[in-house]
Amino acid sequence: MSQESKQRDRDRQQLQRELQGADYQRLLERLQAEGRFPAHFSTWAEVVAFMHNGSSRDPRKDEILRPLLADYAATEDPRLWTILLVTFWPGLETIHFRRRAWDADESERWQNLMWTFLQVVRRIDVTRRGDRLAQKIFNDTVHRLYDEYQRIWKRQKTEVSVSSRQLDEITGGEEWAGFLEMEFVESRQSEIDRLREHVAAGRIAEVDLHLLVGTRLDGKGIRQCASELGISYEAAKKRRQRAEAAVGRIACFE
Repeated sequence: MSQESKQRDRDRQQLQRELQGADYQRLLERLQAEGRFPAHFSTWAEVVAFMHNGSSRDPRKDEILRPLLADYAATEDPRLWTILLVTFWPGLETIHFRRRAWDADESERWQNLMWTFLQVVRRIDVTRRGDRLAQKIFNDTVHRLYDEYQRIWKRQKTEVSVSSRQLDEITGGEEWAGFLEMEFVESRQSEIDRLREHVAAGRIAEVDLHLLVGTRLDGKGIRQCASELGISYEAAKKRRQRAEAAVGRIACFE
């Protein structure tokens, strides 16, 4: 087992411990009291164990996912995000392993997968999906992850072709914007402005803004951004994940 795999396993165990907290228990009891969640589960551990077993076609799994997804869409309660993440963890591990040819950097591949999964969960409309919600989320995550890597590969290909074709014309980093599509440049600035509003509102810190801009808009790796910001790689990963959950979608990557 690689060091990255061991770290993911520690992250999973930490999240599972979080689900045992009193705040999570109150959430479960509230959902059950409202009559929107199966009443026979005593703890979130029981819910997760049930979801990790059996077939995704089991209609009882839809009875669990539908209220969780509906509540998350309405409130973006971070507790619901944690529950959904732990619930889908085995499926995400499967995607991560099977798509290893897309990215040799194991940690970066996992972070991109976490980002993609978050976007899928945010967008799913349970009122328009009758059944097999788990399979829908799994499939959409694979498809959107592929779209994300297509954008990454396209940027990398464009940079190589431009640098070889017009090397003499490039005198500094400022010149790069001239070779980008104007629509993307305008969208990028609009997105940065939106992220700064989140900073002003106290939802994320300035360092989080730079992490999101560097990794999501400028195509840098987390290691590079962490080094530039003077923070550890592990701290950068955790900060970016929390920031992404706080700010929602990144418009340039719709």
